[in-house]
Amino acid sequence: MAGLLDGKALAAQLQADLTEQIQDLTATYGRPPGLAVLMVGDNPASAAYVRNKERSCARVGIASYGKHFPAETAQSELEQTIDALNQDERVDGILVQLPLPGHLDSVALLNQIHPDKDADGLHPVNLGRLVRGDPGLRSCTPAGVMRLLQTYKIDLQGKQAVVVGRSILVGKPLALMLLAENATVTVAHSRSHDLGAIARTADVLVAAVGQPNLITPDMVKPGAAVIDVGMNRITDDSGNSRLVGDVDFPAVQAVAGWITPVPGGVGPMTVAMLLHNTVLSYCQRQQS
Repeated sequence: MAGLLDGKALAAQLQADLTEQIQDLTATYGRPPGLAVLMVGDNPASAAYVRNKERSCARVGIASYGKHFPAETAQSELEQTIDALNQDERVDGILVQLPLPGHLDSVALLNQIHPDKDADGLHPVNLGRLVRGDPGLRSCTPAGVMRLLQTYKIDLQGKQAVVVGRSILVGKPLALMLLAENATVTVAHSRSHDLGAIARTADVLVAAVGQPNLITPDMVKPGAAVIDVGMNRITDDSGNSRLVGDVDFPAVQAVAGWITPVPGGVGPMTVAMLLHNTVLSYCQRQQS
């Protein structure tokens, strides 16, 4: 049976470390780090994510400057809000909770966030820094995956890594991060021929598609580390819903060497890295 890559436990440890760090920083600089999360509309999943982020901020001592807007809010109002937050000295990180209502231009709003306050690591400047290998804020989910692999000492040097999914949120930045650690990286996607054959080459297999149980045991190299980024809510015949990943967990666990559970794997690490980015931005701004 595969060993569990326990993101929930690691995230709790990282948050405990951040709590101590933030106490020292607040005493030194006279204010805590600040994070502003902007949410538009009443998407239940988004609301749950935002509540979780705000609770996590409170737990570690980050001041939360969340702003919740009605679904019909105009683009211009959000742009003005981001401009004000860019200028607000109390705010070190800004995050726009996705998805947004269809009438809004999410790319334009994300690009308006100052790169040094880009807590989600999605601004083109920060993605460019990642491509170049320069220091900067990193996308939270890929950074969380890398921290998991590092903590559990999953060797990447010269190993075959396959990332299934090519989104700008996860797949592309994660491929670059794996490459930076000297893995040999393949990015597979919906147009790839014979996904199973590609996946079976992987010493480290990452599923980031959003398709329940896409990865089956016949697609996994025995002993591989399998990272499940998927988060899918499914409903059974009795009307009960539950979260599952992109990996057929019980079946793949019998083949893999390491595996992340869903929930409790990558998800908590994403929040932990958001808090980490906020503190990193705070430190850089205080020391500049």
